[in-house]
Amino acid sequence: MPRADASPAVSVERFFQLALLGLVACGFLAVAGSGYLDSYTIALTTAAFILRALAVCGAVKLNLSERAITLITTAYAGFFLADFFLLSRELLRSAVHLVFFLAVIKILTARVSRDYAYIAAIAFMELLAAALLSIDFNFFASLTFYVLFAIAALTGAEIRRSIGHAPATARSGSRRFHPRLALLSTLIALGILGITGGFFFILPRTADAAFLRFAHRTILPAFSNQMKLGQIGEIKNTSQPVMHIDVFSARPDAPLNLKWRGAALVDFDGRNWSNLAPRPRRVPFENGHAVPESSRYTGGATHLSYHVDFDALDSRTLFFAGLPEQIDLRYPGLSRNQEGSYTLDYPPPPGFHYEAYSRLDTPPETSPPPYPAPILGLADRERYLQLPPRLDARIPALARSLAEQARTDLERARAVERRLRRDYGYSLQLSDREVADPLAYFLFTRRKGYCEYFASAMTVMLRSLGIPARIVTGFQSGEYNPLTRLWVVRASDAHSWVEAWMPGYGWSTFDPTPSDPNAREFALLDRLGLYLDAAQTFWQDWVVGYDTGRQGTLAERVERGARRLGIGWADALDAAQSGWRAYSATVTRGVLIRIGVVAGMGLWIWLLAPPLIRLLRMRQRVERARRGQASMVDATLLYHRMLQILKRRGYQKPAWFTPSEFAASLPPGPAGAAVAEFTLAYNALRFGGQTGVAPRLSLLLDELEHQT
Repeated sequence: MPRADASPAVSVERFFQLALLGLVACGFLAVAGSGYLDSYTIALTTAAFILRALAVCGAVKLNLSERAITLITTAYAGFFLADFFLLSRELLRSAVHLVFFLAVIKILTARVSRDYAYIAAIAFMELLAAALLSIDFNFFASLTFYVLFAIAALTGAEIRRSIGHAPATARSGSRRFHPRLALLSTLIALGILGITGGFFFILPRTADAAFLRFAHRTILPAFSNQMKLGQIGEIKNTSQPVMHIDVFSARPDAPLNLKWRGAALVDFDGRNWSNLAPRPRRVPFENGHAVPESSRYTGGATHLSYHVDFDALDSRTLFFAGLPEQIDLRYPGLSRNQEGSYTLDYPPPPGFHYEAYSRLDTPPETSPPPYPAPILGLADRERYLQLPPRLDARIPALARSLAEQARTDLERARAVERRLRRDYGYSLQLSDREVADPLAYFLFTRRKGYCEYFASAMTVMLRSLGIPARIVTGFQSGEYNPLTRLWVVRASDAHSWVEAWMPGYGWSTFDPTPSDPNAREFALLDRLGLYLDAAQTFWQDWVVGYDTGRQGTLAERVERGARRLGIGWADALDAAQSGWRAYSATVTRGVLIRIGVVAGMGLWIWLLAPPLIRLLRMRQRVERARRGQASMVDATLLYHRMLQILKRRGYQKPAWFTPSEFAASLPPGPAGAAVAEFTLAYNALRFGGQTGVAPRLSLLLDELEHQT
């Protein structure tokens, strides 16, 4: 037959194991969030966590024998060699797989305190590794929950140890054990984070070199002087932010529909775009500003000022909306090639940013021609008309059929752009087989694809019609975050389009890619993504980049807020005084009396309510004892009630006396006999769990109450 205190012991054990599992899960999520774990390791480790959690909650039975554990570990020793030589082909990655395999085995087979200590050590090492691999908001979130679960695990372990050493344990609050201990752990964790947060904002960061060393960079191809068909589609399958842009000279949430221009590519061999002769030239600096070459005047042009923050984007190419007329960089070293692409002379450091003032593109149909009119040299014209060496004959024929009704180059380009957007479909699904001519396969067989196929097809068809053209890579618009008032440009916004030479106008923008029919509407997950992006932005600005400048800005804001708060309090106090004088002049004596009566009743209730509530609770517990439904904690309360009765008669129990010693110290008589019997019944209920003696305790209390 199970002991009366078996249920509390099981409850404490379950709480401790779940807290410990949460502890190691936080360390795992911190490492996984840094981007250094592959999807297979993440999936298998997550499955192990779920399985262990179900086993702790009693949903499944998990009992691996020592023989099974040995066989699994021996089998993985052989798999480790295959992983190193065939799968990962890297010692570090193979070692990471081995470490997480051992962690999973220990999580699934932990039974004794030594195993639990080993799991706690694993969790700490995971968090330490994540601290070296990542400095983003994900690590802070993991650290916050790590502190919470660490406190819960420590308190659970101490209660678990006390239960194991105590001969009997009261069931005080066992039915509400989990929420009460969880609330206590949460409050302690918040207190720790609050105190450390105060020190954090007092002391500015001084370890910039360490942050630069361990910052994780995202490498996105296709934005340099080479691009292979298919690279843009691979980039668009991830939603990682690459840039945050603050637009100054436009309404923040207005739909801008901008194209952030990166690299322009000219040479095409049927599979790869490149710039065989980029011919970059250094951009001059004047008063700390990079000044590009002066452009021709265009009447009625729209200008835009904006600030761009790179988010760990490893690209020397800078991205601009339209034609930049002024660029502000922290360091000189900027080059511009003949295609109008701007590149840095050095890899951008983490936290790299720049500002620009640009003239936006306007369609040739609605803008006056620039003055003086641009001229394209013969050598450049021949280069922009270059076609692949083995061009499918059907492509020029298709171009002629699409533009047969057009009379000018602009009308021909619009006709090709319009027909591609209308007759072909958008899809991010890559072709499952390698084809000899991907462009012909897209135009005549598959008839769907993503932006670079549309842009490449239009560029080649325009060249076959004698219109100079080139392909451009960059990003499309982005998403406005009202929480940060920034435009978030993600890797999924990667885009490519066409620039064609229009006589009298110069290079003009065309976009033959149709809209994605499967684009998700704004939903709850999108809103959650905006909140996470806002948190990440705050983390980068006020944590990673918290230097003396940020500290001064914060101090200034606090000072301004305190000044406004002080003025507000003074105004509010003055208004309250004026209102009270006006009210006092019109109020009658009877109203003041009623207000005094209500205030007096409120004060009386406030003073008498707590003891009245305690008295009602005591009577409720006495009634429970009379019905034989008392618990161990009720025995303690009944004993305190007995002590209060004796205290009124002049008998007070010393703190160092046990209940039996106090009963023996009383003088002989009816009261002493009643107390002795009450003490025996109390010990039987409190330490023996004999609930049947509870009615007798209630009767003895009544007897002591009525004795004179």
